[in-house]
Formats: sequence, C-alpha cells, structure tokens
Amino acid sequence: MKGGVVPTLRKTLRRALAVLPREQRFALYRSFVDCDPAPSDRLQLKIAETREELEACFRLLHDAYVSSGFMKPHPSGMRVTLYHALPTTTTLCAKWDDEVVGTMSLIRDSAFGFPLQAIFDLADVRAKEGNIAEVSALAVDPRFRKTGGAILFPLMKFMYEYCTSFFDTRHLVIAVNPNRIELYESLLFFRRLTANTVEEYDFANGAPAIGAWLDLRHAPEVFERAYRAKPPRRNLHAYFTRTDLANIHWPQRRYYTTNDPVLTPELLDHFFNVRTDGFANLDDHKKRLLHSIYDLPEYDAVLPRLSAPTGDGRKNRRWSRYSFKCPGYLTVVGGGQKFRCTMQVVEVSKYGFQAKTEKPVPLNTWSDATIKLGWQDISTVKAMAVRDHVNGTADLYGFELGEPDLVWNKFVSALTGGKTHGDLENATRFVV
Repeated sequence: MKGGVVPTLRKTLRRALAVLPREQRFALYRSFVDCDPAPSDRLQLKIAETREELEACFRLLHDAYVSSGFMKPHPSGMRVTLYHALPTTTTLCAKWDDEVVGTMSLIRDSAFGFPLQAIFDLADVRAKEGNIAEVSALAVDPRFRKTGGAILFPLMKFMYEYCTSFFDTRHLVIAVNPNRIELYESLLFFRRLTANTVEEYDFANGAPAIGAWLDLRHAPEVFERAYRAKPPRRNLHAYFTRTDLANIHWPQRRYYTTNDPVLTPELLDHFFNVRTDGFANLDDHKKRLLHSIYDLPEYDAVLPRLSAPTGDGRKNRRWSRYSFKCPGYLTVVGGGQKFRCTMQVVEVSKYGFQAKTEKPVPLNTWSDATIKLGWQDISTVKAMAVRDHVNGTADLYGFELGEPDLVWNKFVSALTGGKTHGDLENATRFVV
C-alpha cells in the first residue's frame, strides 16, 4: 500500500502545479530549495576512482534506472555504458559515512560524441564558443531523497564547480524525462534544445526525453537575478558561487590538465569484460576508436580484439587520454615585428603544440615561448607558428618547437605514457 501511495501523491501534486502559470510554478519550485552551506562532515564529495567506488556508483545508478523504468535489470546489478569507459568521462560521487549515496557522470566531447546527440541536434550549442559536457547518470540513494536535497544539492554544487574550475566546460547539456525537466529549468535555468519531446530514447530504455542546455559563462548572472532576495539556505547563486564546501575533495593535479582519467587496464577489464559484456558487441569502428585512445601496450589484452584491417588505407587518429589548458606567453622578435602576447596551449606533442593567442602571430618566425604547464612546471622553448586558423578557429595556431627542454619532455612523456591522472604526479619516471 505504502509503495503505491507516494507515486500517486507525486502525480497529484504535479497535476495541481501544472495549472499554475509557468513563472509562478517555477518560483514555487525555487522556494523549496534547501542548500545547507555547512553540511555534516559525514558527507564526502569526490571523483569515483577506485573499483569499490565505481561499482557502488554503477549499482546505485542501476537500481534508480530500473525502479524508474529506464532500463531492465542487468545480471551484474550495475548500469555501465560505453561512455563510462572513456577517459573524458568523470564520475562524481557523494559518500555518507564512506558509503556511496549519490552519483553523477560528466561526459566530455570525444570521438564518441554524446549519448543525447543520437536524438537531439547540438549544432547550435557547438557553434558557440567553449567546450560541452553532458550531465548524465544521476542517482541518489532512496534513503536521502526525502531529506530536502541533503545529497542532491551538494552533488550539484560539486558538478558546477568541477565543470567551471576543473573540467574546462562552458556548456552543459542534458536529456531527461519530461517529468523531471522542470527541476532543471526552474532551479538551474536550463533551456530546451527543442520544443518537442522525443518519445523514445534508446539510452533510457525507450522512455521519452527532453533535451536542454545551460551556458555556464552566463549562469551566475542569471542565478543572481533569480535568487538575490532569497535567504541563505534557499539562495543557489550564493551556494554555487560563494560557498566553500569543506566536504569536496578536489583532485590533485601537478599539471594544468582538464580531465581526470581513472581507468587502469584492470578496471576496464573488470567492468567491461568480467562483470558486463560492454566490449563484446561493439562494432569495429568503436573498437578502433578505443584502441586509438588507450594506445599503450598495457591495454591491448583487455580491449576488444580488432578484426582484420579494412585495407582502405585510412589512418586512425590518435586520441589523447588527457585534455589541458596551459597559460603562457610568446615573445616575437623577427619578421619586422617585436611584441609579446599571451596564449593558451590546448594540445601538445613532443615537438609542437597548438595554442590560442590574444593577437595575430606571424608565421614562420621563431619566437620565445614561456608556458606554464603546471603550478610549478614552467617550460621555456623556441617556437614557430607554422599554421593558422587551425580547425577553422581564427586565433588557434599550430607551433613547431625547437629543441624541447626537460620540463616539456617530462610533461609530454607523462601525458603519453601515464594511464591515470595519478600517474602525472610522477612525471619523471616516464622520461626516456
């Protein structure tokens, strides 16, 4: 009896609220916000990185999806998707007394794209400046769903701060059930990607879905207008932008990387070969993409075996396991010019890099480049711009290096040889 009463009450409440004008309804939703600026120290927020943490997240997600009808029960008791196998995906977790009670995954753009792009057009979002991440796989332990957002709001704050400060993300996109879209619209001011509901979303067992997006660059000013008159515990603007939660354990980064891969060969094997058959039925294209990402010998034994080469002569692009954003400056003396400009390095190799510059840079002219690769790792090298308008971006240049210094060699060697973000702390051992 009790199990049927709660859903009925929820449906009745939704019907009652539906008759209110949209702005009144959304204002009412915002009045229910309860974000504690000083949660209990029993709560811990961190990246899920151990086998135990990841398995607990996937179990919690599985149970939430099964109970909502978004998936059929899996023998493993876990919901694990191919996107969880990517180094560009970060799984966040909330732990209470060291037990996982909440989780959320952030999926950065990669060779695999986003889950929702199968049904929603992201062209307008992609046309805007800045990186995109899909918010997915949200689940909260049923024991904490009636506690005024004691887990949900800290998890959402963790997501907001991680995206804006650690994940180099400007735009968030989501695909959610129609019954839940107004939570994101009213509290976080997500805007719908399309006016229509997609009736069957394969990623959620054919359930209907609505797509939406949020521009994080402009979100603070929108939040401020909506929440400025609210008391502290109902003010999401202050909570997201000014509150410092001691419960958040930020990843330790030696270098200015912008993602935190955690999957060792052992973890990939455990989740995608042993506990599930996630790798077993991939087509050859997806298999090749995985091999191009995890291109170290240690991964060969656990990745799905490739079929015979197609013989079409095409060479697969290598995809880095790490992304980064390193500040620096360029001193140009030559070609009849003398000036200094700031730049931001976004891609590196042993003898070159790509960088966005604050002003036009002459091609085929050697310059002095000083690049801050990490908080205490600064490389000073000779660099020459050899390509402009890289990837069609006006301020993105391709640079060739002179002889790299030790700092640069350690950085590049760690990026290419390290398996997880923790390996970057010991960059010296990768230098040959």
